[in-house]
Amino acid sequence: MTKPLPSPMMPHRTHDEEAEQAFVVALKSFIGTEIEPGCRELSNIVEASLEEQGSGGVDPHVRVRREMEGNPFYQAWHTMTRTAQDMMWDSVAGPVDRQMDEMVERADIKNPLGSLSVNPEFVAPPYIRSRDVHRMPGNYTGCYRNGDVRQGALYDCGGFIYNMGGRNGGHLNDVRGHTLASHYFTRFPGKEPKRILEMGCSAGNSTVAVAGYFPEAEYHAIDLGESLLRYAWARAEHLGVGVHFSQQDAAKTNFDDASFDLVVSCVMLHETSHAAVADIMAECYRLLAPGGVMAHLEVPSRYEDLDTWARIRGDYEAQVNNEPFWRGALSRDYKAEAEQQGFENIAFGFQDATRKASREGGVFRPESLGVHRSWMVVSAQKPF
Repeated sequence: MTKPLPSPMMPHRTHDEEAEQAFVVALKSFIGTEIEPGCRELSNIVEASLEEQGSGGVDPHVRVRREMEGNPFYQAWHTMTRTAQDMMWDSVAGPVDRQMDEMVERADIKNPLGSLSVNPEFVAPPYIRSRDVHRMPGNYTGCYRNGDVRQGALYDCGGFIYNMGGRNGGHLNDVRGHTLASHYFTRFPGKEPKRILEMGCSAGNSTVAVAGYFPEAEYHAIDLGESLLRYAWARAEHLGVGVHFSQQDAAKTNFDDASFDLVVSCVMLHETSHAAVADIMAECYRLLAPGGVMAHLEVPSRYEDLDTWARIRGDYEAQVNNEPFWRGALSRDYKAEAEQQGFENIAFGFQDATRKASREGGVFRPESLGVHRSWMVVSAQKPF
């Protein structure tokens, strides 16, 4: 018998489908724990051998990577990593497609707590349309039938595997949301926002987590894809959380000036172009009421702190896993950008990960504890 799933919107899996997904988790873990350390060792050897040569104006890690690209061990890691990612999407597509009719029916919510607004004329920005982010077939914006929820289901089911079988909160995949709420309670104790906006909500994993801490607040969430949003809305409804989802670009929304007390995002910025991040910062300032807070949670790394192998690994994410803004997101001076927009009380650091936030706050520190143990957060306040 397969294990029960916490969200009624997630497709049921047969024994073989569950076993296939478990194999992909094990394969990803094997690559990360048994193969990747060898690549780091190889990068150290290559780097040492190139130390006496001039850089020729090329980033040192790029020179090391180019040298490694001819090595069979690196080639094996590269191929296995790419193949495991594609196997992940294949393993979740089977259950999703087999049960699509039932899932569309389950997404037909009667007497909803929240709302869903999609725009048939909406066109996502080119930097998103040009590639399948994370190699997810159809990307965030694919929509293939009336009432489609496929992209949301793929993202939700794939997230469990991508996070190595539950390290980000199991099938709910919601540790980031709880960690973001923990950060808010840590930095802004006693504040109770009445109107909240989440940008880049994807399948709504963090949305439901954050909204649960503010049951009296009016919660809005936006993203680019119709299918993604319809799934997120139905998922939230089945979990008993009323959220108002709408199809919008975070860089330019249709909400009124000064209409929110809190604007947040979870792992959105590293998938956003350089120009769009600046626009999003400006939009946050426009949308917040005086005294309102913005808080953006991101991957727990800074580019300047990465060793050579980690930088090569980042090149893979940008070039092969279709996340071209990875390096820029890890290099940006978010504090300076927030200050430039007019924010005050600005903080940048790393919030300890948690599966349940306390209103007493958590630990916000200047250094990262590493993946799954902490998350980078930048937060700031609009002046009163």
